[in-house]
Amino acid sequence: MLHNRSILSDAHILVVDDQPDQLRLLIDILRSAGCRISVAFDGSQAYQRALAISPDLILMDVRMPRMDGFTACRLLAQTPETSAIPILFLTAAGSLDERLEGLDIGGVDYISKPFEPAEVLARVRVHLTRESRHRNEPPPAPVAETAGNNVIVRAAIRHLSERLSAPPTVEQLARLVGTNEKRLSRAFREDLGLTVFEYVRAERLSIAQRLLTTTSLSVANIAEEIGFSSAANFATAFRERFGVTPSAYRDERQIREPARTQEPCLDPT
Repeated sequence: MLHNRSILSDAHILVVDDQPDQLRLLIDILRSAGCRISVAFDGSQAYQRALAISPDLILMDVRMPRMDGFTACRLLAQTPETSAIPILFLTAAGSLDERLEGLDIGGVDYISKPFEPAEVLARVRVHLTRESRHRNEPPPAPVAETAGNNVIVRAAIRHLSERLSAPPTVEQLARLVGTNEKRLSRAFREDLGLTVFEYVRAERLSIAQRLLTTTSLSVANIAEEIGFSSAANFATAFRERFGVTPSAYRDERQIREPARTQEPCLDPT
């Protein structure tokens, strides 16, 4: 039971449904098990959230406005950054053809409405356990102290890329790659010319650039999704790195790439 609880309480779940009462019920169920929750209200917003936060698992309704769950699933499966995230569909439909279609496009399971809390947690736990074998566990062969800087740095970056919005401490990261904090810090400085903290910040800001250009998420939402403590801190870091505020950067990109503004808006917020 302690192992099962640990799997759930370490998990970040993206819940996608356009019905507030269904969302509240799922949030209550998952929070009771200690899960961290992010929310989206349709498939297009789900895609943006998943790209920004890399959740451990997605619970997604099938029938939603603007973009349904199946369309979002296809889009997520075609995007390298999100293709490995398990998607469990939520549906009241009993059609075998529909269930098979969902599984065929990349969904891993179905949860039927109305929800049974025990079943929701059981199915989520099963798929988190499967996924944890390659997402959350340390590599089977830790990096030896004799390994070159590049090997150590690449192993560390692999772990950081999975948890960029809430990264491990330098001490924890060093332990994950089989070295010590001093050796890891030296490897980053010598190989990249950056500290671990500077690397994490640079990667977050790089993701922020992409989100500002390709989505309509608000600046505050982007700051939250990539792990900044506040929109003000994010804006300061972005301006120091790129010389403009996030809002000004978005405006400039829209002027330089007018064709992009004709694409369908994925998120009205």
